Amino acid sequence: MQTRGRSLRILMTNNTLATRAGSEVYVRDLAIDLMKRGHFPVAYSQSLGEVAEELAAATIPVQSDLREMSAVPDVIHGQHHIETMSASLHFPQVPVIYTCHGWLPWEEWPPYHPNIMRYVAVDDLCRERLLTVHGISAGDVTTIYNFVDLERFYRVRDLPKKPKSALVFSNVQSSVPEGIKAACAKIGIERIDIAGNSSGNPVSKPENILADYDIVFAKARAAIEAMASGCAVVVMDYAHLGGMVTMENVDRFRRLNFGIRALQTHILNEDNLVRQLELYDAADGRRVTEWIRSNASLASAVDQWVETYHDAIEGWEANSPSISNTSILKATSQYLRSVAPRIKMGESHLHARNILEAERTALISKIEAISAKAKKIHSMEMQLNELSHELNKANSELESTKSALSLSLGELSKRKSSRLRILKQRIHNLKNWIR
Repeated sequence: MQTRGRSLRILMTNNTLATRAGSEVYVRDLAIDLMKRGHFPVAYSQSLGEVAEELAAATIPVQSDLREMSAVPDVIHGQHHIETMSASLHFPQVPVIYTCHGWLPWEEWPPYHPNIMRYVAVDDLCRERLLTVHGISAGDVTTIYNFVDLERFYRVRDLPKKPKSALVFSNVQSSVPEGIKAACAKIGIERIDIAGNSSGNPVSKPENILADYDIVFAKARAAIEAMASGCAVVVMDYAHLGGMVTMENVDRFRRLNFGIRALQTHILNEDNLVRQLELYDAADGRRVTEWIRSNASLASAVDQWVETYHDAIEGWEANSPSISNTSILKATSQYLRSVAPRIKMGESHLHARNILEAERTALISKIEAISAKAKKIHSMEMQLNELSHELNKANSELESTKSALSLSLGELSKRKSSRLRILKQRIHNLKNWIR
């Protein structure tokens, strides 16, 4: 049996390690803290990005191809079933822990495999999914609630008596919803900002900005981080409203990860938003912050995870001799049968997408050709307008010349008549003189 105090090499899988989102940041924070404690975490995903870069900068190895990893891990911390099963089949001699982060996403679907020693739920609803939808034994399920890194989120806001600023902290909202604008205006909130990927204002270090706001609209991990920063939090997303977090509901909401089940507390409309904002209480908000910082720390979660890793390793040492290759192959076959319809559907969608892409390309070519013709016609119209302008100018000059010429002929005629009159008068005078 293994000694629990030893350092572990932990292979951590995730669907992506690209943009900062719930499970990606979960792996990042957990891996970094495990590394600081002397363990050897390795992150695996075939979709890498900024989170992978942050892990690498923290000296955490990141793999997109398990064939490049010669060191065999002590345990696999699996997140998302395709990546978990890929790692398990690549290292068939290693125990696996599967983590369920959500009630709805297909990627969170928990597979069955003899190598999976433990299942971990991040909240009570995920535990319910494991126990009631997939038939996993309660003795195989551990709940480790979501957490916040208190060393990063060390700034804590002192809330004013009346709120004046608010932040919509969400990766799915593209702009501040009109209902929030109207509700905030009714209670006198003067400043409303938005942060997140969809709004074009992604925040790599939310710990630097959260403590600048009195109220934060958020859910799940974002809500926990905002509460730890001293903000009053209204749990909501684009379609659901959980409400203001208070000392009365914080424990219940936390057990639901401030997520989808907690978000069904109220109907999302302006009146309910106003009612929730009117529950703002600076003193109660401070107590909520203290509760979160005491009960939802990363350090405590890592303690639980290390114990769970050792439980899985010990379970594997006790049970692996009785696990046959036949049972592993049958479980793998069943897993492939389970995911095949979804994958085939994806291939069908991909084929349709390729057809649409080809049609789109052809349409773009036609549009470009029409655009080129339009530009040519426009150029000809411009030249025609210039010629028309020059013609009008020439006609105007011609009319001016004709007018000037007409004026000159008239002047000559007048001068001639005047001269004749003078000559006639002189002749007349001369005749009179002769007489």
